[in-house]
Amino acid sequence: MFIGSFTYSMDAKGRVSIPSKFRKYINEAANETFVMTRGIVQCIDLYPLDLWREEVLPRINQLDDFDPEESIFKRLLFEYASEDKLDSQSRLLIPKKLIEFAEIEKDVLILGQNKKIEIWNPAVYEAHKKENTLSFAEIAKQVMSNKKK
Repeated sequence: MFIGSFTYSMDAKGRVSIPSKFRKYINEAANETFVMTRGIVQCIDLYPLDLWREEVLPRINQLDDFDPEESIFKRLLFEYASEDKLDSQSRLLIPKKLIEFAEIEKDVLILGQNKKIEIWNPAVYEAHKKENTLSFAEIAKQVMSNKKK
């Protein structure tokens, strides 16, 4: 599982290092390969290839191409999607389109989200957190009480 956050710098070519604490949780089946795409908020989502194939893609494949809303979602998701393998220095090359979408300049916040990783412009992430007016306790109560068995 990917947990915690790390602040790194993106190099001039658009490469970002994946923290060693995250790399140890990449399954062999992923072959050190990630699928990256736009997040549902202004960040980049990184999915290990095995997770993408086993959990994300089956959900996407259930969407109806003849439903306008579902078709738009797929189009926007795949427009930004890219696949890359970690290089010898454990870096991923982030496509320019995704860098622009997330408004990343130099520094990046790499945030573990259990099964996936998010890459943020640190200032955008801080602004995103401030937009939420509920306390962590209020959010926890709302979302966790909805998941009772």
